[in-house]
Amino acid sequence: MKLTLLLDLDDTLLNTNQDVFVPAYLKALTTNFASHLDPVAVGRALMTSTAVMNQSEDSSRLLREVFEEIFCPPLGLGKDEFDSHIDQFYSKVFPTLQSVTSQNPHAKPFVDWALSQGFRVVIATDPLLPRAATWHRVRWAGLDPEQFELITTFDNSHFSKTHTAYYAEVLGHIGWQDGPVLMVGNDMERDILPAKKLGLAAYLVEAEPGSTSTPEAGPHGTLADLRRYLESTNLASLIPSFKTKEAITAIQSSTPAVMDGLLRRLTVDEWKRKPAASEWTLIELICHLRDTEREIHHMQLKLFNGHEEPFIPRPDTGVWANQRDYLHEDGITSLREFNDARLATLEILKNTPAEGWERKARHAIFGPTNFREVVGFMADHDRMHVQQALSLLKRL
Repeated sequence: MKLTLLLDLDDTLLNTNQDVFVPAYLKALTTNFASHLDPVAVGRALMTSTAVMNQSEDSSRLLREVFEEIFCPPLGLGKDEFDSHIDQFYSKVFPTLQSVTSQNPHAKPFVDWALSQGFRVVIATDPLLPRAATWHRVRWAGLDPEQFELITTFDNSHFSKTHTAYYAEVLGHIGWQDGPVLMVGNDMERDILPAKKLGLAAYLVEAEPGSTSTPEAGPHGTLADLRRYLESTNLASLIPSFKTKEAITAIQSSTPAVMDGLLRRLTVDEWKRKPAASEWTLIELICHLRDTEREIHHMQLKLFNGHEEPFIPRPDTGVWANQRDYLHEDGITSLREFNDARLATLEILKNTPAEGWERKARHAIFGPTNFREVVGFMADHDRMHVQQALSLLKRL
């Protein structure tokens, strides 16, 4: 049984001491811009744009795009000028900050052991910095970025760890594969609790043995204890459950983000390339998701309003690709339309009271059911098609 490990970076694998590192980082960045811009204005723009990234729930924009939109205008920076400054800073100046961090001596031995066990290992660090900065920090921890299946940065993520959807997006990026998952981190508010809301198991890393007294922490210990914990744990107990309202809505929030990340740079040919005669193309897949959202999911959710145990039909959508000539639609437009349709779904779910999630119904395929289960079927549908998209992309 293959375990997926999601490993936090700062103060989990790398001793960062945020109280020291963050001021040093801010000083270095503002000094770097000093010859061109007011350092006070740079610092203010950085803090504001970071706060906006933290709160962003926009599944159509990467956090880098959110950052640039807030950071650049007050400083009068165009995108090319911003990119030039940032590239220079992260290649020349940022590496000097290694001196205010230190390696956790247990990080490399643990990661080497985990990889030797065949575990899938992801660096699930808060994606508020660019790829260059994050890869530097991974190397400071004594690790090779190429070892990991995914490292989250603001170049590949739509949500920060403020949101449970961050964890769903991570699992979407690596294919929603079945099996146990464990989130490992040192921060209750950004590592442990959001992961648990998705239905993941979590392990809280302590700085000192026995320093955790919070009952909701669950399994905890130092990084040195983590291998012993995994060796003594039945990995089947770490298989996620995605049945709660929080988990279902996080998956549904993440799917347009995952699809945006996977598909936004495709060429027209790649959108329409068919790996095999019996398979959909990627444009057919995204159009299927869009129209299913508009015409099936919205209809099903609305049937619950004002109906006692409604009958929930499930029309056959398999014929739509040919009937509607999806192959000649525009990929980016269809992706945007799917995102808009999903936002409408999330608004319905947001406005459904807790008791509404237990309302009973009869499903055309599954028989007796309720609102929670029907919405769960929608999330399962998402996960299946994310897997399909990844499979298609690998064969382009």
